[in-house]
Order: sequence, then C-alpha cells, then structure tokens
Amino acid sequence: MIVAVIGDGSCSADTASLAEEVGRLVAESGAAVVCGGLGGVMEAACRGAKSAGGLTIGVLPGRSRRDANPYVDIPIVTGLGEARNVIVVSSGQSVIAVRGGFGTLSEIAHALKQGIPVVGLRSWQLSREGWDEAKGMIPATDPADAVQKALALAID
Repeated sequence: MIVAVIGDGSCSADTASLAEEVGRLVAESGAAVVCGGLGGVMEAACRGAKSAGGLTIGVLPGRSRRDANPYVDIPIVTGLGEARNVIVVSSGQSVIAVRGGFGTLSEIAHALKQGIPVVGLRSWQLSREGWDEAKGMIPATDPADAVQKALALAID
C-alpha cells in the first residue's frame, strides 16, 4: 500500500512533528510514503517513515535527484514543477494532508476529483452547498487517527 502525505514545503516545528508521526505510523503499518520529496511536511513525513524502517518515494518538481530530502529512498525526477502534484496524489491509495497552503489545496482537489480518499490533519476544511460528505475530505484528530482513516479508506 502507498499513502501520499502532502503539506507545506516549509513548516513550523509543530507541523513537522505531526508529519513525522504520520510518516512513522504509515511505515509501521507496512505502507510506503509518497510525497513531493522536498522539505517541510514532506521531509518530516519521510524522516518519520525512515525511523520505522519504511519506504519513501519523492516525486520531485525539478530535474535533479539531489533536490530530494535526505530521507527519500526513491526519487522520481519529473521536471514538471507544481504539475507533479497530480502524480504525487495519483500514486497514493489514500492521501493525508497535514496543514498546507494553496499547493496542498490543489493536491486535495486533484485527489478528490479522482476518487482518492483524503484525510485532513489540521488542514483545509471544504464545504459546498449540496456537497456529499462521503466524497469530501475526512477530518482527523491526530496522526494516529489520520493514518487509521487513510488505511481504512485506501482504494485498490
């Protein structure tokens, strides 16, 4: 199983701690982490996964493997810039959004449009008149709740 972890490329220590715990718990479940491969939430999630012996995949926006954070096992070089966001979420069987800005919001939208479950940990709250809750973003209370929901909702 592969879980995408998304969030800001630079973040506070509190957010990094959340992402690191998410990565660790994903790895402990036996799943791999896929992310954008750079810093912030991405690096923290990879660091957490590696601390538990997990596999990490970084889908990089640029043209150099050296851009990957030091915890990425498999760097995927795209040269696509932010367009690589679609690849990140499409590679996951579920997505965990840890906080995040507009780049994260775009990833959330792409995942939901594809029918990939998205769990939000202190992230965006989406609402729309007539919105079907079952197809929206699922809130989580903490990293353990986020990972449990992401694993339970993962698609084949």
